[in-house]
Amino acid sequence: MFVQRKCFNCLATAFVFVCLAVSAHADVKLASIFGDSMVLQRELPVPVWGWAEPGEEVSISLSDQNKKTKADKDGRWQVKLDAMKANADGQTLTVSGENKIELKDILVGEVWICSGQSNMEFGLGGTLNAEEEIDAAGHPQIRLFNVPGHTTSPLPKDTCPGNWQTCQPQTAGGFSAVGYFFGRRLHAELKVPIGLVGSNWGGTRIEPWISPAGFQSVPELKEITDAVAAYDENTNVGGGSPSAIYNAMIHPLAPFAMRGAIWYQGESNGNEGESYYHKTQALVNGWRELFNPDLAFYWVQLADFQNPNDNPAGGDGWAKLREAQRKALTIKHTGMAVITDIGAANDIHPRNKQDVGSRLAQWALHQTYGKKDIVPCGPLYKSHKVDGGAIRLSFDHVGGGLIVGLKEGLEPTKEVKDGKLGRFAIAGADKQWHWAEATIDGKDVVVTSSEVAKPVAVRYGYTMNPTGANLYNKEGIPASPFRTDDW
Repeated sequence: MFVQRKCFNCLATAFVFVCLAVSAHADVKLASIFGDSMVLQRELPVPVWGWAEPGEEVSISLSDQNKKTKADKDGRWQVKLDAMKANADGQTLTVSGENKIELKDILVGEVWICSGQSNMEFGLGGTLNAEEEIDAAGHPQIRLFNVPGHTTSPLPKDTCPGNWQTCQPQTAGGFSAVGYFFGRRLHAELKVPIGLVGSNWGGTRIEPWISPAGFQSVPELKEITDAVAAYDENTNVGGGSPSAIYNAMIHPLAPFAMRGAIWYQGESNGNEGESYYHKTQALVNGWRELFNPDLAFYWVQLADFQNPNDNPAGGDGWAKLREAQRKALTIKHTGMAVITDIGAANDIHPRNKQDVGSRLAQWALHQTYGKKDIVPCGPLYKSHKVDGGAIRLSFDHVGGGLIVGLKEGLEPTKEVKDGKLGRFAIAGADKQWHWAEATIDGKDVVVTSSEVAKPVAVRYGYTMNPTGANLYNKEGIPASPFRTDDW
């Protein structure tokens, strides 16, 4: 009798454990990026996904939309909500299976991911006028999601930590300052809710942020592609390992619908040139495959830093890296915020993030949102021709005209009447560089030197710290450093 009772008790206990395990496994779960107070992307189909018991039916509803699906054999399910118009009124997203999840205060607007190394991670609390900026950060229609911690994985992960918060003084101070100022301007001009997704790690190179598919898309990166393909669950990776941060801090966010990405990184790859161009291609290709094939992508060209170099040849420090960033503008639907006028010689983290965010937004407003009356950036070198003993330079994005400009702190750029252009160098066929005289002639710049009778090439601001580079358009945005040679 005792043996029978003991066996019965064992069976009953086992049955309870099995039921609890099944019940726990059967609970419908949403992906990490979904939560109360989130923003969903307007005017695009919106994937909603998660996990449940294999074969379990899952229902999703938002406003007048009702979708149903079943979890696959691995327990994953996904539906796509139909494209929606912007909506600043909080709604409830309901997901039902064996259990029910209700996410409240859901807005519909524009969603952007903000990523990179420390200058993107740099919080609002460290900027110029930080106290005033934080006090003014009450924007209930701007929502912030930050992936906390610095984590890696050899293989793509499905989940990551993080939660959505309404932008207010208590939440904005630790969020990316560049991301905040970018989103604030978009919100002010588009008049729709803005969702900002922050995923950053100071001191990191670009390679750990690139997906395996991104590497695979660029033949020049085959060696890295092969190395990443050899990863398995036991591969030891760190913050510098290709794809390792992507796997842990970007992949879990996919395929969340987003309009675009802003990117501030490059200092840790600062000794590179052409190779960084290829890696930028891989980054953009991979993230577009992940989130949106038309994902807008705007990055920050590195700021001026360290002591100026008086050698007219330049080429030191980050000069080649900035050139690779400029070259990457050949990638469709990309843009670059030039900030060589607002850095600090003694600080790799310039505190003026207001202009950085605004200049990124300038690109987005012009190119992504079709506001063609907005000039997207400062002058970008387009072409040149030798004219006797001079070289005439032509530019895109001249806007209202070229000027000699002066930028001080957060003040708008001022035109320096009768000012002289600086940081232009010129060379002949002997490849010897000399400082040059440069003058504005209509929409062009004409460069000469009494030491170079037959010039063939020009460089502008092509140095680690191009102090004195002062070519702007009348919109107050600086010209990017450039060179016409490939020596």
